[in-house]
Amino acid sequence: MSFLTIENLNAMVGPAPILRDVSLSVEAGEVRGLVGESGAGKSMIGKAILGTLPGAIRITSGRILLDGEDLQAMCPRDRRRVIGAKAALIPQDPLTALNPSRRVGPQITDRLVDILGWMKSDAGHRAEELLDEVSIPEPERVMRAYPHELSGGMRQRILIASAFAAEPRLIIADEPTTALDVTVQKQILKLIRQMQARHGTALLFVTHDLGVVSKICQSLSVLFGGKVLEDTSVGDFFARPAHPYSAALLAATPKYTDPEASLTPVPETVIEAVQAEIEAHDRRQGHV
Repeated sequence: MSFLTIENLNAMVGPAPILRDVSLSVEAGEVRGLVGESGAGKSMIGKAILGTLPGAIRITSGRILLDGEDLQAMCPRDRRRVIGAKAALIPQDPLTALNPSRRVGPQITDRLVDILGWMKSDAGHRAEELLDEVSIPEPERVMRAYPHELSGGMRQRILIASAFAAEPRLIIADEPTTALDVTVQKQILKLIRQMQARHGTALLFVTHDLGVVSKICQSLSVLFGGKVLEDTSVGDFFARPAHPYSAALLAATPKYTDPEASLTPVPETVIEAVQAEIEAHDRRQGHV
């Protein structure tokens, strides 16, 4: 049984659909990529799982099953408890994700103390162990530091340590290298993959970078306009993409082996065909 299963999830803002019959699953220990252009709905899926969708967005139908438990059927308190124990987020921008007015240590330990009931001393020891595990030198000193005193790479490592603190079985990584320079990106991606493998955690990796997908993911879902167009293994996607949009997206990826090659945009005919597919879906649902 999959650790995470999303079944026909629909969400709307006002009269406009933003997630359209989204279905996907993540097995225990699997790394699944969520791929698509900006605005495709990748981050919205992560927020729907964690229960952090903006107030204007409402889920109208579908189920989200986490370890067999239906999150949509729970009261907010029970949902927070289940998610706090079993899932975590590595956000996109560490500078905005960390509270600038608080020291680093409590920002790692709060979740262990408040949600899981750990003693503060035990949570502090656990935080230091994790900072050491993510290769941050002098963990005791860093625990007392404020976020602005650390580099972007160190802040992102702190968020990774925080995500793994309670040994969650699912981590959602929402484009966690976007705010970092290229050299640090490579280090952080390697670290996330190492931590995921070491802890056996399921990982839902949100990205628009197919190069990242090829390096760390085993499977992926391709989205456009809040709809899953293709759900496949990484090997099959790169060898024989099934949907025309997937093939066009792959063809548009820059070739790092040939940096002087011209970029190939996704053809307008492909975009128009996908938009027609989505409009047909919305008509069936009575949204048009």
